[in-house]
Amino acid sequence: MTARRGAAIGSERGSVTLELAILTPALILLLALMVLVGRVQVATSAVEHAAHVAARDASLARTPEAARTAAVTAALRELTAQDVDCTSPDVTVDTTGFAAPLGQPARITATVTCLVDFTDLAAPAPLPGSRSLTGTATSALDAWRTR
Repeated sequence: MTARRGAAIGSERGSVTLELAILTPALILLLALMVLVGRVQVATSAVEHAAHVAARDASLARTPEAARTAAVTAALRELTAQDVDCTSPDVTVDTTGFAAPLGQPARITATVTCLVDFTDLAAPAPLPGSRSLTGTATSALDAWRTR
């Protein structure tokens, strides 16, 4: 009986090393995929936050031109503060709320679009080059102030 047990154990020598060598690339790829998903989630959250801040800052402006300027400045400031490296940030502001009659609900909508680059991720497999992320937010204008 002792010889049989020893023979069975001896015949499996090196199998753990072989399994590890086979599974290592798959585990590294899984780790790279987790990092990619994490980066997409962080960038999406930052773009949404930038849109909210842009809409809020634009709603405090007195003129449509000032609202556009405030929204662009706020969005770029927030994206920079959160270390989101946008290849081509774009901020669009809908200022039609300034034309609403006094006493009527008026809103400003800001849309932030950001092209996030993923080619700087160190991974054994090629990752997608970039992804366009968009965040939209609306903020109310004071219905009774002079526009």
